[in-house]
Amino acid sequence: MKFASRFTALATVALSSAAYTAGAAVDFVKDIQPILENNCVSCHRKGNVKGGVRLDTRKEATTSGDNGPALVPGKSAKSGMYTTMVLPDDDELLMPPKKKGGPLPKTTAELIRAWIDEGALWPEDLVLVSKKKEETTKVDEPKLVIDIHASIVASSPAIPEKDMKAYSETIPGTGVAFDLVSIPSGKFKMGSPAGEEGRGSDEGPQRDVQIAPFWMGKFEITWNEFELFMYPTEERRIRASHKVDDKLNELTDASSRPTQPYVEMSFGMGKDGFPAISMTQHAANKYCEWLSAKTGHFYRLPTEAEWEYAARAGTTTPYFWGDDASALDEYAWWANNSEGKYQKVGRKKPNPWGLHDILGNVCEWTLDQYSPTTYSSGAAANPWVKATKPYPHVARGGSWDDDAAEKLRVAARRFSDPDWKIQDPQFPKSIWYHTDAQFLGFRVVRPLKTPSAEEMQKYWNSGVEKD
Repeated sequence: MKFASRFTALATVALSSAAYTAGAAVDFVKDIQPILENNCVSCHRKGNVKGGVRLDTRKEATTSGDNGPALVPGKSAKSGMYTTMVLPDDDELLMPPKKKGGPLPKTTAELIRAWIDEGALWPEDLVLVSKKKEETTKVDEPKLVIDIHASIVASSPAIPEKDMKAYSETIPGTGVAFDLVSIPSGKFKMGSPAGEEGRGSDEGPQRDVQIAPFWMGKFEITWNEFELFMYPTEERRIRASHKVDDKLNELTDASSRPTQPYVEMSFGMGKDGFPAISMTQHAANKYCEWLSAKTGHFYRLPTEAEWEYAARAGTTTPYFWGDDASALDEYAWWANNSEGKYQKVGRKKPNPWGLHDILGNVCEWTLDQYSPTTYSSGAAANPWVKATKPYPHVARGGSWDDDAAEKLRVAARRFSDPDWKIQDPQFPKSIWYHTDAQFLGFRVVRPLKTPSAEEMQKYWNSGVEKD
């Protein structure tokens, strides 16, 4: 189901979620600062004080304003910062105005309301700056990849396939861990047979594909992991209490990192233990690069063939448990049981190879460019359709938002679309976020064989989003 048609319903669900209950304090730096810096501060700061309101410091926000202070801690109904956000679309006092991206999503306004009513916590020494446009740091990518490759080769000795085992890895300097399962090499029939119920025309013809061994994330990447990448300042603060090699920090600090989002990216659906969502394929690739630099192991997105091979886990039926769609509730979160939002990872039964939520919860990025005729040709071993344009790229697995069981079949394919950024007010659109794709996430793989630096660069720079 298209996100635009579900936005109002999702907002209603989000407002009743645990994200806005007492005791679930809103994080100013992660949740509120991006909203204000991307939507408000450009017109309400020192040197540009429209309406007599400044929103660049807490002191100014609570004291300035021609019609009273914009921020009254504990009282959202008396705070113009919030009340002007929820005015009708055609009201001339709406903030931000329509010509500057207003109105903001209802979940964003409600997050502002919750923060104010909690007391509007805001570090006294934190001065906000306008960040209306994409702000990126130029990275010498080829040199960085060569350095990361050298680090990986030095710390990841080759092992035979027979010695591959499931393992858990802690991201250095953070205490945050993630789990991987081993996926054996093998051959399978990719796609679906002509008679499969719900089959799409882009799922065939079926062909035999050989896959090399790899490890795959047991769960989808969660906000606990992804926000370390999203918020460099917060990550540096966390690692200050851990002993981390300075050379390692140099590599990760040099990596490309996302700009701050203009909305709260969980949209009220929860963060601790929940899957990260709404990132572009470029952002997912860059997370893999950052994670590789952090851990000394090579991580990337799975190819479409690897994803289907792992999801099937040796089976040949529409679902990895058989033909019966009625069993979906035991293995996946989808529209019939998700309560209108994603759920914490790992709460459903895994597939035979130990992968949780490989169907449902969030649809998962792959490396491949989408083509409806992909299966008519291509390599017989480890195929990868390399991207040559920004859209479309392949996502797999179905999501919490899908209301038809056939969309969660193992062979079902989905592809990215510019509409996944339709509500992004920035121009050009963000290369980091698909704010209209709240059904979209990813998991990582680690191939047994470490590729060359040149190959690594191709994997991590596939699908850069330039609209």
